[in-house]
Amino acid sequence: MRFPGASSAAADRARKAAHSAFGGLPGAFWWIWLGTLVNRLGSFVLPLLAFYLTGPLHRSAAFAGVVAALYGVGASVSGVVGGVLADRVGRKPTLVVSLTANAASIIALGYARSPLWLCLGALTVGLATNAFRPATSAMIADIVPDAQRVRAYGLNYWAINIGFSVASLSIGLVVAFGYRALFYADAASTLLCVLLISVFVRDTTPRDVPQPTKPIAGRTRAASGDGLTAVLRDRVFIAFVAVFFLMLLVLQQYNTTQPMAMAHDGLTAAEVGYISAINGVLIVALQLPLVRWLERYPVAQVIAASGLVIGIGMAVPLLGGSVGIFALSVTIWTIGEIGCTPTSSAVVARLAPSHLRGRYQGVYQFAWSGSAVLAPLAGGAAFTAFGGTPVWLGCVVLAAISAVALLRLGPSLIRRIDQAAEQGADLIVEDALEPAASPA
Repeated sequence: MRFPGASSAAADRARKAAHSAFGGLPGAFWWIWLGTLVNRLGSFVLPLLAFYLTGPLHRSAAFAGVVAALYGVGASVSGVVGGVLADRVGRKPTLVVSLTANAASIIALGYARSPLWLCLGALTVGLATNAFRPATSAMIADIVPDAQRVRAYGLNYWAINIGFSVASLSIGLVVAFGYRALFYADAASTLLCVLLISVFVRDTTPRDVPQPTKPIAGRTRAASGDGLTAVLRDRVFIAFVAVFFLMLLVLQQYNTTQPMAMAHDGLTAAEVGYISAINGVLIVALQLPLVRWLERYPVAQVIAASGLVIGIGMAVPLLGGSVGIFALSVTIWTIGEIGCTPTSSAVVARLAPSHLRGRYQGVYQFAWSGSAVLAPLAGGAAFTAFGGTPVWLGCVVLAAISAVALLRLGPSLIRRIDQAAEQGADLIVEDALEPAASPA
């Protein structure tokens, strides 16, 4: 028996929930979101690179580590350079050129066979692949009001994980046409993203931005000007990036040390794949409601608590080495990842003057790419020398240190965010809010 009133109420609640999650954002944001999704739907090469090198190309694990490190070095450099270009040349030109270069470098890597060309190819991909991220983050800050930025960054992160999950499930289908098909499919999705951004998104780079009339707390007099030096002299921002870097050193253990522990404890490749998939599934399922719930709390407390959750999640293997234990570990640290990632991006957007958003996001991206290089090296070396117990205990200690440091930094962050908004750092580029059409 059906009850029309109950059905109508359920539909009304669903509409309100959908509007709360997706409503009120500019049309230009949704084109950026769609471009991000399309780009990540083809992310076949980098997740499979180590397997590709050690499997079909018969290279050693040590060589695969060198190639991964070179990619990380390139990504570290390109994030900062991309941030500078996003402010100086423009958000849209930086996006289009860097993504096009990324597609070309991915295809070139697919043809590399000798150790030299494989190393150069990985370095080139790294130099190209990270340059667009500061421009994307700055563009979102340009067009989305402050009150909606955590949700916007959360939605963008959601798109990244939807695309990555679908790509991971599709690798087997694509590789049936040969491994080189992975490189072409990856490049094709990147170029389709370029097309969407080129046609439907206007450049949002602020022009003729008024300078602050009085200094902002935590920034030196030199930091109120232009250039990368101004960003590096922003004491509050650099302190935030340094503390967040410590937190990322813990999170990045999922990439190498945790899989090493799974192999050491006798898990099969299929079991490792199933456990790893929990991360993407939980982000897709929980990202939107959890971010909406966390928006009511102070940002420093949210990021600090999320960091502690990540550390606790990484330490769960202290309880054993079964499939269930590792699945619980991934579940817990993924919840922490959901809490800290969009919130930290929004904090950077709030701290940055509008004409320096690209540079601020570029330095922030350096924390991600730098930790992606250092964490596997340090964690892998410690695991090899001492086993898993010191690594997991170290994760808890490092997470606790970063959480305490972030809470101490919290009052300065809040003052800076409030003062930056008063001084015009929250400038929204109105011209970018009227794209020719909107997918949403």
